[in-house]
Amino acid sequence: MNLSVLLIVFGIIFVAELPDKTALASLMLGTRYRASHVFAGVAAAFAVHVALAVAAGSLLALLPHRWLQGVVAVLFLIGAAVLLKQSFGDGEEEAEEGTRTPASRSFGKVAGTSFLVVLVAEFGDLTQIMTANLAAKYNDPLSVAIGSLLALWAVGGLAIVGGRTLLRWIPMHMIQRIAAAAMLAMAAFSVYEAINA
Repeated sequence: MNLSVLLIVFGIIFVAELPDKTALASLMLGTRYRASHVFAGVAAAFAVHVALAVAAGSLLALLPHRWLQGVVAVLFLIGAAVLLKQSFGDGEEEAEEGTRTPASRSFGKVAGTSFLVVLVAEFGDLTQIMTANLAAKYNDPLSVAIGSLLALWAVGGLAIVGGRTLLRWIPMHMIQRIAAAAMLAMAAFSVYEAINA
């Protein structure tokens, strides 16, 4: 395991996940139900997504180095474009999309609902694509998986416990633009590596 890869992945995924719809859904669920129940479901859903993303990224890593860096650069550019478009968009996405109210407040019902909401919302999501991309780039599945999972759990926990406070200090569009800048920097670095391979 490489600590520097883990920390780079953590930082990128953390910033990219902050403005995400799953963070907003976690915030909404956290305001209605016991935080520990919601977090259990959210954490399990993120673990499934990281496992799938790292497996996909490991397959990408089989490409020749120059091709791999080119694919990585294109994926980072797409991610940056999506975030910039969202940051200059008309309005905030509704966090309640796809959320259902559990019939009871029991651990099983709340955690199960939280799991399903995040599982469905996160499929093909930007952070899942970025995790696959980073797994391919660094060819270190364990470090990428741990860094990505810790970042997703941190954002989920923040959203559940203190999301409203964070959004008072930092506007959503600013978070999206910071994440886009990080992805543009990674894209530029990948292009440089592809050219010099």
